[in-house]
Amino acid sequence: MILFILVLLGIIQGNDKHSNVASAVYNWSTLDVKRQETRETRPILEGTTTHLEYFEIHATTLHAGKMPHSKHTHEHEDELVLVREGKLKIISENTEKIIGPGGIALMMPGEVHGMENVGDTPATYYILKFKSKAPMNINRSKTAGGSMVLDRTDLEFKAHDKGGRWNYFDRPTASCDDFEMHATRLNAGVNSHPPHTHVQEEIILMLEGNANMHIDGKEYATAVGDVIFLDSMVPHGITNTGDEACEYFAFQWK
Repeated sequence: MILFILVLLGIIQGNDKHSNVASAVYNWSTLDVKRQETRETRPILEGTTTHLEYFEIHATTLHAGKMPHSKHTHEHEDELVLVREGKLKIISENTEKIIGPGGIALMMPGEVHGMENVGDTPATYYILKFKSKAPMNINRSKTAGGSMVLDRTDLEFKAHDKGGRWNYFDRPTASCDDFEMHATRLNAGVNSHPPHTHVQEEIILMLEGNANMHIDGKEYATAVGDVIFLDSMVPHGITNTGDEACEYFAFQWK
């Protein structure tokens, strides 16, 4: 009986440690700041989702000329780096590349990588780490191209009547059957689309301007730096509430 209670307590504590991530707006202005010698970090979210066994996002503001840590690997997680401001040099096993605002790096499990702020000002970037509930498939990631680093200048802007978008990738990773990412420019006062649902989970990360986010019947104001998590089949939609175009990253996975 005592053993059963201890096991049950362990399960409950484990669930508390990695609880389900809520569909919500995670406001930059309310994030806790942890200051270190070379950087500031802001934990944003951590837990499980419908499709992911583990999902974590944090933001780092790295001092000029500094590295956050030495080169390293993640054996059991995909990692995505997204630059909001400044210049980062991404160092991987096979290449080094400098990326600026709007740049990204997708690192597959087991790949040695690191980064350095090579600009004259602080660089702010987001780190996403994720592991699927399904078995990891390294070969699937390698076949799709393995790790990749893209600067915004590598991409073509495709204009449309509501603004336009940059398409980054649409491919499998070690954790996901499909992972799609783009950045949207939405004109002032424009609604991207009516509230809708999809099986894929989604992250929206605000890069410029202000917007209103509809999540499951409620409206939330968003600003630069905010992260929005949308679980599978949660109704959502976004409207630019500013006087100028807004920009945001959007990416989905399943």
